[in-house]
Amino acid sequence: MLLMRGGMIVENHIIVKELVKEIGGRTIVDQLSFSVKKGQVFGLLGSNGAGKTTTIECILGIKKFNNGEVQLLGETPGKNRKTLFQKIGVQLQASSYQNNIKVSELCEEISVLYDQPRDYRELLDMFHLSQYEKQPVEKLSGGEKQKLSIILALIPDPEIIFLDELTTGLDTEARRDVWAILKQLKASGITIFLTTHYMEEAEALCDYLYLINKGKKVIEGTVSELIQQSGTANLEDAYLHHMEGVSYA
Repeated sequence: MLLMRGGMIVENHIIVKELVKEIGGRTIVDQLSFSVKKGQVFGLLGSNGAGKTTTIECILGIKKFNNGEVQLLGETPGKNRKTLFQKIGVQLQASSYQNNIKVSELCEEISVLYDQPRDYRELLDMFHLSQYEKQPVEKLSGGEKQKLSIILALIPDPEIIFLDELTTGLDTEARRDVWAILKQLKASGITIFLTTHYMEEAEALCDYLYLINKGKKVIEGTVSELIQQSGTANLEDAYLHHMEGVSYA
């Protein structure tokens, strides 16, 4: 089922055209253009400092960009943040919370911000964190905190969820658990925009990949297309092949 906005069908949940973001005289995001279809898992890949997080922040309207156009769910995030806020879930790399706040208290604080939030207890159970409901957030392990940040992003029951380095800090078993949950979310029709340094993760989850270096597009395509074009056997080798020798003045 396609999204309806103002009587028009919106097939692409995210549209980015010629996006440019400059910071301190440096171009961090350099004329990026892509679209993300409803229900798609879209992977933005690149090394540290490539501009991935800044791109997400521009798409969300957290940072103003210098040039280009962005649409989320058929709307402009800078102009329609209040309505879009109810439909978007976000997990960014850096998260900080009040001292001594408990897991349940944090979930309740987030829940009241939304008109129709999901039951956070259901999400805690899904991510195997129910036993920590009354525990201070600061007492959680790094991996548990990362899982909690994903739960907070899912509380609004979003149509789109942004996940920035979602499984950093998780052990192999926990990472696979999260993958299984994300596949369930994808099956439900949610659109997932993620960044990751784990090529195995991108290969397991992503329908489409967009590789960037120093804010510029390197290549885009499906996992199989990128592997085929590189002449390699897996995505990790394909990624290294496509990135090898890429240099921008």
